Amino acid sequence: MAREQDMKQTRKKHGAGFKAKVALAAVKGDRTVAELASAFGGHPNQIYNWKKQLLDGAVGVFEGGSTAAEGAASEAQVDVLYRQIGQLKVENDFLARKLGK
Repeated sequence: MAREQDMKQTRKKHGAGFKAKVALAAVKGDRTVAELASAFGGHPNQIYNWKKQLLDGAVGVFEGGSTAAEGAASEAQVDVLYRQIGQLKVENDFLARKLGK
């Protein structure tokens, strides 16, 4: 039983800040991925994945206009939903009065 516990390894859970730091170091290119893996205690494939995620997600940082459009669309949807809630409340009150008599 003790041998099973020795062989059992748990996965490391890295935070977003740590991942960003390692990925930025990989993007810089001043050290190899193998050197980064030994320095930060990770696997080279994981560092490649974090680097790819960073480069793929970098476009979203500079898309400032889409957040404003999403906010306006969200507000419009909330307005429509509030109107539906109001209409349903009126209908419920009407039916409650009719059934109560």
